[in-house]
Amino acid sequence: MKFVELKSHGGNYLVVGENVAYLRKDENGQTKVGLIGGDALLVVGDMEDVAAKLLAG
Repeated sequence: MKFVELKSHGGNYLVVGENVAYLRKDENGQTKVGLIGGDALLVVGDMEDVAAKLLAG
């Protein structure tokens, strides 16, 4: 299990990349990260940037 740091305006998250179900573009250059069995997180960056972070893990 490997954690990936995703930045947010309200604080940062450590997310297990394998638990990400979807990415969705949101307003103000942010992305919603849907988690398996959980709520979505609103993080800073567009989908491509967030996807690159998750894949780089």
